[in-house]
Amino acid sequence: MFREVLNQHAARVETCLETLFKELPDNKLSDAMRYAALSGGKRLRAFLVMEGARLYGVRPQNADRAAAAVECVHAYSLVHDDLPAMDDDDLRRGLPTVHVKWDEATAVLTGDALQTMAFEILASSRTAADANIRLRLITSMAEAVGGRGMVLGQMQDILAQTAKPPLDIDQITALQANKTGALITWAAEAGPVMSNTNTGVMRAYAQAIGLAFQIADDILDVEGNPEKAGKRLQKDQAAGKATFVSVLGMVGAKNKASELVEEACDGLEIFGGTGDNLRQLARFIIDRDM
Repeated sequence: MFREVLNQHAARVETCLETLFKELPDNKLSDAMRYAALSGGKRLRAFLVMEGARLYGVRPQNADRAAAAVECVHAYSLVHDDLPAMDDDDLRRGLPTVHVKWDEATAVLTGDALQTMAFEILASSRTAADANIRLRLITSMAEAVGGRGMVLGQMQDILAQTAKPPLDIDQITALQANKTGALITWAAEAGPVMSNTNTGVMRAYAQAIGLAFQIADDILDVEGNPEKAGKRLQKDQAAGKATFVSVLGMVGAKNKASELVEEACDGLEIFGGTGDNLRQLARFIIDRDM
């Protein structure tokens, strides 16, 4: 069962994160960092790193560190996204958000520390012996999460809330390719990067599932169960923001997500049966209920 495989990968990256956090001084900041990074989650980005690494012959101990790095960045983005100046959320995964549990200043610093920790992990020879590979991981991560990737997408998302007229489908797609898709793509490409192999196959797969993931999120924001989601839903609708659902309609959005999943799975033919975990992940993305 795929959930079991997903949980096994999650346990691996959480073990790695626990080890890394033990290297930090024991104080309020490290407590908040642990809380943000280890309070649950599906670990889809870590899963992508680990599966890509397996397919390209990278040692699990190296893959686990790269997976931990991407989970640190993802946790940082959520901590900052939950702040009152951003989405102003009180709950994340059914637990109080960092700024609610502590305070806004602690949340800002927690996000900052998690982001820089990710680069520290990638810069270590324990992640990759080859300095050129480490440099590629660091450079591509910086591009994925900075002013040409995730942070740009966050800015575009804020501007979209007051856009007149509302964004069209091409603009929404471009926004989400930055906000959600860039980090997913980095995770999928980490395996071939660490094996010094061409990233094209994994990039195409990641771009398809990254868009499908966001469409599924838009669908869940309308149809989902807040208790299962562990956060407030229907925020986009309340803000009057254009989403895949508002532009394509519910049926159209679901059809588009299914098409993207099939496209992603078709692109994995090169791996034969060894790519089955990635095929199951693609289908899980649009079948999940949280």
